[in-house]
Amino acid sequence: MIKKCFSAWAMLAVVGLSGCVAPDVVSSHKIEDGQLSCHDIALQMQQLEDIRAHARKGKTMSGANVAAAVFFWPAVIGNYANANEAIEASNKREAALAELARDQGCRFKHS
Repeated sequence: MIKKCFSAWAMLAVVGLSGCVAPDVVSSHKIEDGQLSCHDIALQMQQLEDIRAHARKGKTMSGANVAAAVFFWPAVIGNYANANEAIEASNKREAALAELARDQGCRFKHS
């Protein structure tokens, strides 16, 4: 009985921790891209920066990654791989948005 309870708690911890740092993986092109205004493009580029920042956090020794390593070390590898995938996808999306902005003649203010 105790072994079953421990197994249940361990599985719950693994499931809970595996999604702690899971940044979005975006598509490089979207159907609605042709309808984006320059303002929309700028907003999406800022969102990509936020996604990359979240992904970089997933590659650090955060509390979630340390806890995952203690309970289920493959979760750390999963977080790291997902973070790399999210960063790469964000970079591809940014390139597609930059091309779209160039085609539309968008001019962005640099801060």
